[in-house]
Amino acid sequence: MHGSESGGEPGPTSRSGVDHEFLALERELAVFLRRARANSGEMAREVHPDLEASAYGILVRMEAAGRQRPTDLAAYFGVGRATMSRQLHALEELGLVSRESDPADGRVSLVRLTEEGLARFRRVRDARRGRYADKLADWDRAEVAELARLLHHFNARAED
Repeated sequence: MHGSESGGEPGPTSRSGVDHEFLALERELAVFLRRARANSGEMAREVHPDLEASAYGILVRMEAAGRQRPTDLAAYFGVGRATMSRQLHALEELGLVSRESDPADGRVSLVRLTEEGLARFRRVRDARRGRYADKLADWDRAEVAELARLLHHFNARAED
């Protein structure tokens, strides 16, 4: 930890008042996000050739959280209901997602991965994990765990 969270002073700044740690963070996140977008597109096409890159993240969330309301998915990703509805409709058209009535409220639908969607997603996810393991083979397991912990912490703060 650094700065006010650890009780210490902020890091060094340039004469213009720029904090070098945050500049480095911004630079590395920009590279990471650019590569992540490209990887999502590749993985989406591996799941189905007609799948949009942005839809891969929806599959990740649905596999982790199970069936859920489209409005909950929209809130999780910070997108509008219309955007989520369009993306879910495309996933339904590809046979990767299905809708069912919510037993608690028949006026509401729940979405879930179909068996085909789940099988395709898991095949691609497992291959991706293998690529991560290859790229990080020379890292200590504790370093991998720390990276995961820090990214989780960052993502949790980003939701605020």
